[in-house]
Amino acid sequence: MIEMKVAGIALDAVSRSPIVLLRDASERRALPIYIAPDQAKSIISALENQAPPRPLTHDLFVSLIDEWEMELEKVVIHALRDNTFYAVLKVTKGEEKKEIDARPSDAIAIALRTDSPIWVMEEVVADASIPVDRDADEAEKRAFHDFISNLNPSDFSQHGRSISSDS
Repeated sequence: MIEMKVAGIALDAVSRSPIVLLRDASERRALPIYIAPDQAKSIISALENQAPPRPLTHDLFVSLIDEWEMELEKVVIHALRDNTFYAVLKVTKGEEKKEIDARPSDAIAIALRTDSPIWVMEEVVADASIPVDRDADEAEKRAFHDFISNLNPSDFSQHGRSISSDS
């Protein structure tokens, strides 16, 4: 799993739909997830530490977690099927652990309010992420290509001996 942070909310240029952007720690990959306008507002208010005069849905959920002395251990975005992301809230109360199915947008809004980490399965990142730093990606590809190009059979020795088919 890869821990990701909320980089912000963007609008799709064509559809004008909101997108929450998650970014990995190296800031090399971004994971765009289309969300509803209400979830975008909730995520933005959490990012800006805005407290509503009365609790909204995500605030209410956080209040329930607090009142029942539970902890949101982490959010895990674990699957992408038919262009739909799937997430779970990993909640603990004492020794008891539960997974609660959630839309990623709701899970992210709650994670932001509880300062809980957001994790994404590697296969989801591989399938749906976009490169953020194309120059760094290209430099890494060139360095790997140079490394492979300069390999010699003698580089593959074991304890000072060459590996051969006779051994």
